[in-house]
Amino acid sequence: MVSSTEYGSHTWELLLTVDHQLEGEKKEFPLSVTGDLHVGGLMLKLVEKIEIAQDWSDYAFWWEQKKCWLLKTHWTLDKCGVQADAKLIFTTQHKMLRLRLPNMKTVRLKVSFSSMVFRAVSDICKMLNIRRSEELSLLKQSEDTLKKKKKKDKNSKEPATEDILTLCDSPVSSGLPANAGLYSKTMTPVYDPVSGSPASSTITWFSDGSSTENCSILALSHPNCSPETLAEMYQPRTLADKAKLNAGWLDSSRSLMEQGVLEEDQLLLRFKYYTFFDLNPKYDAVRINQIYEQARWAILLEEIDCTEEEMLIFAALQAYHVSKLSLSSETHNSTCESEVDEVEAALSNLEVTLEGGNKSNNLEDITDIPKLADNLKLVRPKKLTLKAIKTYWFVFRDTSISYFKNKESAQGEPIEKLNLKGCEVVPDVNVAAKKFGIKLLIPVADGMNEVYLRCDNEDQYARWMAACVLASKGRTMADSSYQPEVQKILSFLQMKNWTMCSQAASEPENVDMKPECFVSPRYTKKFKSKQLTARILEAHQNVSQMSLVEAKLRFIQAWQSLPEFGLSYYIVRFKGSKKDDVLGVSYNRLIRIDMATGDPITTWRFSNMKQWNVNWEIRQVAIEFDQNVSIAFTCLSADCKIIHEYIGGYIFLSTRSKGHSETLDEELFLKLTGGQE
Repeated sequence: MVSSTEYGSHTWELLLTVDHQLEGEKKEFPLSVTGDLHVGGLMLKLVEKIEIAQDWSDYAFWWEQKKCWLLKTHWTLDKCGVQADAKLIFTTQHKMLRLRLPNMKTVRLKVSFSSMVFRAVSDICKMLNIRRSEELSLLKQSEDTLKKKKKKDKNSKEPATEDILTLCDSPVSSGLPANAGLYSKTMTPVYDPVSGSPASSTITWFSDGSSTENCSILALSHPNCSPETLAEMYQPRTLADKAKLNAGWLDSSRSLMEQGVLEEDQLLLRFKYYTFFDLNPKYDAVRINQIYEQARWAILLEEIDCTEEEMLIFAALQAYHVSKLSLSSETHNSTCESEVDEVEAALSNLEVTLEGGNKSNNLEDITDIPKLADNLKLVRPKKLTLKAIKTYWFVFRDTSISYFKNKESAQGEPIEKLNLKGCEVVPDVNVAAKKFGIKLLIPVADGMNEVYLRCDNEDQYARWMAACVLASKGRTMADSSYQPEVQKILSFLQMKNWTMCSQAASEPENVDMKPECFVSPRYTKKFKSKQLTARILEAHQNVSQMSLVEAKLRFIQAWQSLPEFGLSYYIVRFKGSKKDDVLGVSYNRLIRIDMATGDPITTWRFSNMKQWNVNWEIRQVAIEFDQNVSIAFTCLSADCKIIHEYIGGYIFLSTRSKGHSETLDEELFLKLTGGQE
């Protein structure tokens, strides 16, 4: 018999692999170990046996079979579950990764492969000088995109060479923690709000000259690709195709290595959550440019639908304005005349913060809830017959619309009262045809009730549309965001309301411009080149006086005004249903969409959500809402963890406010998105 002490101290052999780049040096080392040896002690024994003098501080053990890191160095091998058959690789935690940015440029930088993705993205954003890293994440390209790319490479006679920007002089890349000061507004580089160029006086506080240059590159837009290149890129045709684009999001609570990402792999860095908080041209030139680029490519590749009128506005903003101004900014010395004094910048920012922003919030806003009352046309679609259009007297109060036969009968009972809380609001506008419509999809027990309102003019439309948008979110016109919403709608309508410029129209051939580069391939096929040029120049008349950053912000604003903005699609099967549906996930709601027609069936607001959970065994997401409404579904186009993380992520982002510290509450994010697999 062997005593328990003798048995416990029994040694066994463990074969360790060292992942170093030294040629001719041995890579496999057998070590005699015991179960009570801690991971840190194993590292020490291995380094002593290797006998190579180098910095091993960034190395850790990767357990190949279990796909996990052994980062808790105080844990014993027994506690980790390591036995003689374990394949442990002693490798660096920081490795080179290629990231394709929203502007389609590729950067190569050192990233932590052992930290969870949420933390890794935070470090990447600090290197790239992008604030609010919680809005971004890493995405694996869909197979369809890669197939099309491989096919294109196969057909091309010459191999395509891509310019890759390598960033490896950052403190993050050497394994050290990133400078926390980058999240402080006063330590973030200040940019010229007109040209978007970084001011040298503040950028030198945190980086060297090469980083300054990199920030300038990332903050500038580049000339558009050729129509041929655009035509060869993957364009989703259906909702099912759009669902494929969102299938590859990485799990934020796990590391890159745990998700099969290898050194020198390429991932996409994208804005995952469409809630762009605290956009400030003074500090966010890189962030604004990358959001603009993501919006631009989404429109060019038809990942989001827009009307012909809207497409021309987007073309005018990017074509004649952003592209030309960006090119002139590259040759312009960024330091001349736009030098910003860092102390002045810090003080002015502090002043705004202490004042609490806008001073125009009167007591009236709290005590008096405004109302709208006007004659509008009501359009009700009738099956098998023409639409019935009739004028009524409408009254908008709180979050409800009531309508009466005429103004005189407004004191009595309304014909109908529509509660807009939780409804879908879709613009139906054609400025050239003087059509100003609002489509309301109001949730009812058996689906959605469709109501169309027709306004007489732009001002009326802007006021009613803004009220409907706020009411759908459960807010009234007393909310401080009502007037800005009205102004936003009016400015967008103004951009659409162009007048023909005789000179631009008569001489489009004199303009050096390839219009096919600025619209999606669908419109390239529909119009001839000269027609497109003339129409883009018409639209350009209303945006010609804008600065570079203003043009980008206006582009982003117009993108946010599109009905489909911010929707990420997934193919799901609802519990009890016999057919597949599409689920749209937005920042404030979930939408069930008919896969065949694309029509919304039901909307559920996050504000009405009581709880949500996942049954990890059957991969089913279950959500409970107010009024005893509950839904459950399985996700067919992606892992259900992605939808679970989307819901938790949007709820996490809704907790942000300007008064709070900009340091991320990582614990709360993980609690809301991590799940219990």
